[in-house]
Amino acid sequence: MARRGAYAKGVAKREEILAAALEVIAREGYGRASVRELADAVGLSQAGLLHYFGTKEELFAAVLRKRDEIDLARFEEQTGDVTAFEGLRQTIGRNADVPGLIQLYVRLSAEATDPAHPAHAFFTERTRTFREFVAGDIRRMQSEGTARTDIDAEQAAMLILASADGLQVQWLMDPTIDMAEHVSVLLRLLEPPPTPADA
Repeated sequence: MARRGAYAKGVAKREEILAAALEVIAREGYGRASVRELADAVGLSQAGLLHYFGTKEELFAAVLRKRDEIDLARFEEQTGDVTAFEGLRQTIGRNADVPGLIQLYVRLSAEATDPAHPAHAFFTERTRTFREFVAGDIRRMQSEGTARTDIDAEQAAMLILASADGLQVQWLMDPTIDMAEHVSVLLRLLEPPPTPADA
C-alpha cells in the first residue's frame, strides 16, 4: 500500500511539473525557460525536478507529449463530426498563441533526429501515430467522396505533417504567416474537383 501511495504521489507530481512547464514555456519561450525556473515553479531543486524525468531532454519531450494529450482531448470533446483535417487546422491556429511551445517543438524535433537522443523515440512514435490517424481519415473521406481518390493516403498524410512542421519553422521566422490558412490551402488540394453540376 505504501508503495502504491508513493507511486500515486510521483504521478501527481509529474503532472504538476508538466502543467507548470507548459505554462512557463508558453509564457517565457523555450530559450528562456530554464530547468531552474521550472523547478522553482513547483518548489523543487533542479536535481529534484530531473528525478522525475531523468534528463532535461526527456522532460521537454514529456511536455510536448502532454501538449499532444491536451490537444487530443480537446479534439475528442468537440461535438459533431470533426475530421482530422479540421482538428489539425484548429490546433495549428491555437499554436500561434504559444510561441514558446513551437520553439520547443522545432528545436527538440531537430535534435531528436539523432537516434541516440532521449526524445528520439517520442518523435518517432508521434510521427507514426499522426500519419496513421490522418491517413485513416483520408481513406474514410475517399470512401465518402469528399477527398480525391487518385492520391495515396499515406503519402498525403506525410506531406501534411511535413507542411505543418515546416510552417512552424517559417512562422518562427515570420510571425505574420497564418499557419492555419496555409495548411487549409494544402488540404483543399485534396478535395475532389467540382462536378459540372457544382460549377
